[in-house]
Amino acid sequence: MALHKIDLSKEALIGSLTKEVPPLLAVSSGDSVCFSVPDAAWGLGAAYTDRKKPFARREKLDGGHALFGPIYVENAKQGMTLAIHFERIIPGSYGFTSAGQYPNWQNQQLHLTDFREITLDWTLDQVKMTGTCRIGGKTYTAPLRPFMGVIGMPPEDTGVHSTWPPRFCGGNIDCKELVSGSTLYLPVPVDGAYLAIGDGHAAQGDGEVSCQAIECPMDEVEVRLQLLEDVRLKYPRANTPAGWITFGFHEDLNEATVQALDGMLDLMGDLYGLNRVQAMALGSTAIDLRITQIVNGVKGVHACLPHDRITQK
Repeated sequence: MALHKIDLSKEALIGSLTKEVPPLLAVSSGDSVCFSVPDAAWGLGAAYTDRKKPFARREKLDGGHALFGPIYVENAKQGMTLAIHFERIIPGSYGFTSAGQYPNWQNQQLHLTDFREITLDWTLDQVKMTGTCRIGGKTYTAPLRPFMGVIGMPPEDTGVHSTWPPRFCGGNIDCKELVSGSTLYLPVPVDGAYLAIGDGHAAQGDGEVSCQAIECPMDEVEVRLQLLEDVRLKYPRANTPAGWITFGFHEDLNEATVQALDGMLDLMGDLYGLNRVQAMALGSTAIDLRITQIVNGVKGVHACLPHDRITQK
């Protein structure tokens, strides 16, 4: 098992999910990768208001979030499962959150019809793990729970795929529970995996209601990658400090809910040896259904089974 440390550079970034480019690096199952990444908008500097964009973006490959990768996983085959364990996630010193700039149905129904944009500039304290911003002459403080918004692989062998939606193989999941100490399990869609990670968030509420969390660069992210050859998944699942999580993604929130719950019934069968009806009955006492995000076109729902909710003897 090796630790690969990669410096931040233009060559280490890509703004899409694809296997049609040479991978940034190749790793073996069990290896760890340590890297840093700019904010999703490719900015890097003391404050987002500087609007610094030091990395040139390629027209075809870099239309989306700034991602680290792609990472080639040796011996990864379509149908296997890739476990991504987040050892460490350290945010940078600044962040930003915008609202009001998108003239969509949400803003209209919420009476944000004048589309006056506001951008909050956050100062992030890595020691206290707090962020502060100012609105109308007053200072607001929020606790930080940093995580990566985009963790995914290309859904097909060919093509350059957008970073914006979540998919069965990951992508723009935007789940606030994927903090340090979490393990995300993704179905491998293509041989070699071609994993990419980015879209740093210092803090976010379920839903990501303004279309943005506290968007921030990450000074250090360390992940350990493990290939699970005999595990077959239809959709992602995760083991997090908050509990076990299963995901659903669909344009229809109801369909996304069914997918998330379906995955949780499968998981409870694996954990407790229950059939689906038994899992549904027991799960009704313990499963929390939450809206992951509603802003990426394809909506996300996650089912959470907290670790202390059910015990088995």
